[in-house]
Amino acid sequence: MKYNRKTNKTNKTVNLAGGKAYKESDKLELVSILLTSFVKSQFYREEKGTVDRLEELVAGQKDKKFVAKAAIYARTKFGMRSVSHIVAANIASQVKGVDWTKRFFDKIVYRPDDMLEIMAYYLDKNGKPIPNSVKKGFANAFNKFDEYSLAKYRGEGSAISLVDIVNLCHPKGNDKNKKALEKLIKGTLKSKDTWESEVSKAGQVAETEEQKDELKKGAWTKLIQEKKIGYFALLRNLRNIIQTAPEALEDALEMLVDEKLIKKSLVLPFRFLTAIQEMEKIGDADSRKALKALNKAVDISLNNVPKFDGKNCIVMDGSGSMSGKPGDIGSLFSAILLKANENSDFILFSDNAVYHSLNTDDSTLSIAEKIRSNFESAGTDFNSIFEKMNKGYDRIIILSDMQGWQRGGAPTTFAPYKKKYKCDPIVYSFDLAGYSTLMFPENNVYALVGFSEKTMDIMKLLEGDKKALIHEIEAIEI
Repeated sequence: MKYNRKTNKTNKTVNLAGGKAYKESDKLELVSILLTSFVKSQFYREEKGTVDRLEELVAGQKDKKFVAKAAIYARTKFGMRSVSHIVAANIASQVKGVDWTKRFFDKIVYRPDDMLEIMAYYLDKNGKPIPNSVKKGFANAFNKFDEYSLAKYRGEGSAISLVDIVNLCHPKGNDKNKKALEKLIKGTLKSKDTWESEVSKAGQVAETEEQKDELKKGAWTKLIQEKKIGYFALLRNLRNIIQTAPEALEDALEMLVDEKLIKKSLVLPFRFLTAIQEMEKIGDADSRKALKALNKAVDISLNNVPKFDGKNCIVMDGSGSMSGKPGDIGSLFSAILLKANENSDFILFSDNAVYHSLNTDDSTLSIAEKIRSNFESAGTDFNSIFEKMNKGYDRIIILSDMQGWQRGGAPTTFAPYKKKYKCDPIVYSFDLAGYSTLMFPENNVYALVGFSEKTMDIMKLLEGDKKALIHEIEAIEI
């Protein structure tokens, strides 16, 4: 998450808020979008603008193999879906006659429905024919999946279904899915054990509302006790479980804090926040138990939190443009960094910067909520950070969408701050929105993007390896 460049006239630009900023390299901008964008409208950019810019970056990047590796990294390490599908479709149309592409189309498929989304996007943009590299890669990708997965992601009723992909690429199958592929082609493959099918079936066979409630209760209990519900589905349906099958709640909460399940799911912090908000709406004894488990799960999902020596300052952008996911994730990340590093101060800034004393004995979620409650619908003045600081720090961690605009934008007060306190701190500059501009041109500044448990590993590496993310991506074999 670091591209260390010397200041020069060519990398100066204006950010989306109209402030002075610095350009990212095309590679960093590509990675920024891949690791932060859920292809939805943001405060400063509409959905179409994100997609258009991503396609421009893919087309303009000469090193298409790096682009492919970055997409695999985003999909398999950060759990990003739509952006990885867009990149894959563009690789299919732009890269011809290269052997590694068939391996790429195997590795980019993390779930069976990835193939459906990639194919639908490709056909919408390019039409037929389908490149042989896509067919060969998808054929190999089927070897990852068993009957359960193939049945769950059949895609029936969609423009592109899984049987369409099978008819296109003719996978040979293996011991765990050969019979399932035969059933899929014949139209007899059905989802028998997915949580959706179990709960839906309970509703369909019931003759009365009382019977429907009882059957759904049994379905939820069975799914949880037999661990046939995925981690995301568990999070999304926590409220349903409390209201429909409270007897299964203890088992559900045990799954919720299972470290292996959390890591395998690639769950991102904001997923917990949605579940937390739902529990807070209920406000009964069961929801309070769930909140306690969610708090623990959040900590587990970030169990590689770095512990830094020296004096540190965590700085959170609380301006109006940080509403939604960037603010939620930043508040949560700030809280966990504070709990992990007792030698840290905390500053919240918008029009002005203010030191806040937070009790690190409080729960992670309590600290995050206190931070969030102090946000303002105000501007973004990066200069105020360094004017407010009253000591020299070894490390400054800034969490923002990097859209400073007040007093011109990029902080001119950073250098005077360093001179005043005779310090040269390492600065971690987190871009939580992927808007693709930087606020700092100085050396010794680490520009990071995205957020997952992998972020913690990268932070540990950065001080010894200034291009840690590049090396992580380039190490992927295709």
